[in-house]
Amino acid sequence: MPNRYTTTTTSRFALISIAVGVAVLALKFFAWWITGSVALWSDALESIVNIATAVAALVAISYSDRPADANHPFGHHKAEYFSVVLEGVLIVIAAFSIMSSAFSAFFDPRPLEQPALGLAVNLFASLLNGIWATVLVRVGRRRRSMALTADGVHLFTDVATSAGVFVGLVLALATGWLILDPLLAALVAVNILWQGWRLIRVSVGGLMDEAVPSDTLDLIRNVISENADGAIEAHDVRTRLAGRMTFIEFHLVVPGAMAVSESHAICDRIEKALRAAVPDVHIAIHVEPENKAKHTGVVVV
Repeated sequence: MPNRYTTTTTSRFALISIAVGVAVLALKFFAWWITGSVALWSDALESIVNIATAVAALVAISYSDRPADANHPFGHHKAEYFSVVLEGVLIVIAAFSIMSSAFSAFFDPRPLEQPALGLAVNLFASLLNGIWATVLVRVGRRRRSMALTADGVHLFTDVATSAGVFVGLVLALATGWLILDPLLAALVAVNILWQGWRLIRVSVGGLMDEAVPSDTLDLIRNVISENADGAIEAHDVRTRLAGRMTFIEFHLVVPGAMAVSESHAICDRIEKALRAAVPDVHIAIHVEPENKAKHTGVVVV
């Protein structure tokens, strides 16, 4: 399926994400200001991280789309991973800040002011976040943009956190248990701490050249097998991910007497099929004579 999102479009989504983040931050801080709830404070604090990471995503997307040059012959695609690492680190910092506020409020719980208005404002901000998170994840996955997808997933986490805070504060108001406010803030901190760790783990995996998922590798091997008619086998199939780019390399064994033009035609056929099956792909094929066969790897159909 052709990719209908251009680089400019992807950057535009990152810019809109910043604007949405500022609007949500203003709403959530207003909800905290009129209520004095430490749980709503923790929810608002996470929105600061959302803005910072949206800015980082915009910078990373712009940089990663630069063409390859002499110093970066394989392109700049890994730049998006750095924005995701930054997002994870900022989330961890925010979590510890929330923990500190929750600890102080635990020993000095205070009644909430104008709770109905505050919760209504916070709920509206969460709905806005949820709608935008859906858009970001859809576009990020289609564009294979790690930065946009991570931003959307984090926003979904923010929405889930806000929903938990909303339900908990309603319960606190109904029961009069003011201690629930700092306890909810602590739970928010634990949740976003876990999300921060997950983001850092995924981005580090990309920086360490992790292979493609097993289902994608099976697809690649099948495509090679079905389009290598005339060859003997393909072995040492290796893959790695760099941002939205997939790198594939392997050795293709052909009969020793085969003309160079024939083996080149087989390579062209395989490359064309792989590009149709795997978007944004870089392919390197090393052709070898039949005495180099290992009788492992991909058997040609």
